[in-house]
Order: sequence, then structure tokens, then C-alpha cells
Amino acid sequence: MGNALSEDATLREQLDYYRARATEYDQWWLRQGRYDRGSAENRSWFEDCAAVASALERFRPSGRILELACGTGIWSEKLLPFASQLTLVDGSREMLEIAAHRLQSTDVRYMEANIFDWTPQQEFDTVFFSFWLSHVPPARFDGFFALIARCLAPGGRIFFVDSRHEQTSTAIDHRLPDQEAMQLQRRLNDGREFRIYKIFYRPDELRERLGKSGWNIRTETTERYFIHGQGCRSRRLE
Repeated sequence: MGNALSEDATLREQLDYYRARATEYDQWWLRQGRYDRGSAENRSWFEDCAAVASALERFRPSGRILELACGTGIWSEKLLPFASQLTLVDGSREMLEIAAHRLQSTDVRYMEANIFDWTPQQEFDTVFFSFWLSHVPPARFDGFFALIARCLAPGGRIFFVDSRHEQTSTAIDHRLPDQEAMQLQRRLNDGREFRIYKIFYRPDELRERLGKSGWNIRTETTERYFIHGQGCRSRRLE
């Protein structure tokens, strides 16, 4: 019971963090402010960003696309041209508002919902999530992928991207614990600190774990910063 209560408290704090961080979130992606590591490191970051974007283009998401934990819409912008319908789900109203401003599209549906409690009302041809799996507590890993399976239409596919364990990927005043740690402290520009989950998966262990639960997933890494994967269900849920 105690572990469940602790997990729930950390998840609430994690959501509070991302709601409060919404207006400064893009600074991380754009390597601005506390995330600016200098020209050489920034160049390496953007090269890896481009590598994942190219992998997504080769994957060719299609049809009814669902993006979970869409954040400020950085990847939503890349998904929109491929979609016959784009649905964005995030627990932060603040993030969704920024995403809507970025996309400026009437063809996008926005849903504010806690992903751990959310129930899909339709099936999708593509499910995409970026920098979210690392925030899912290990005890909820299988449940999260069961949710994705329920979201997928027959023949549906998934694509995801997340972080590798690399110190220069985060702010200059953040310190990453060792790769086996599951939680860490994150700081906002105003100095407030929050606990969040952050699990850094190795490609082989992730592929093996998903394979055992009925997924056929191919995982790859970029030079330094990212892990990404794509695939589909290889068998139905029991």
C-alpha cells in the first residue's frame, strides 16, 4: 500500500511539474537558456533530432493518428501532414493550449486527460508518443502497453522516441543519477523543484520485454541522445 501511495504522489508531482513547465518546455528542445550547451554540443543534439525526424518520415505514420503526451506539439507538427485525423492527449491543459497555438488547425482533436486513467473511444491506425515512456513507473509499464494495444486498429502501428542516459541532454543545473535510478529531481527556471519518474531504457532490454508481451518492435539509437522504436502487435492480448 505504501509503495502505491508513494507512486501516486510522485505521479501527481510529475504532472504538476509539466503543467508548470509548459511555457519553458521548448527551451529544452531548442537548446535555449539552461539547456544551451554551446555550439558543438548543440549541433550534436540537433543532428540527433534530425535523425529521429527522418526515421519517422520513413516510418510514414498514416490514417487516424493518436499522440499520447503530446506536450507543446513539437512532434504533432510533424505528424499532422500524414494524418487523416490527429488526436492529441495530454494531462496538462497548459501544454495543449500551446500545441493548439502551434498547429493552428481545425483538423486536430485535443483531449485533456490523465493517460493512466484514460479510456480510448475509438481505434487508431498509428499511435505515437515521445519522451513519455521514460515517465511511466515500471509497475505501470505493462498496463500502458495494454492501453496502446486497445487503441490500435487491426494492422495498426506504433512509433516512439525517448531519452538516452546522457548528461548533456538536460539542463546545466540538473544532474542525472546512474542509469538504474527510477526517479530524479527537476528544477524550473524559477528554482522550484519536483520529483519525477525517469527511466532510461536500453534498446535490447526494451525490445525483449515488449517481445514477451506480444509486441514486434524494432529499436534504434541515435549517436548520443535518443532511442526510438517502431512496430506492431505480434499477437492478440490474452
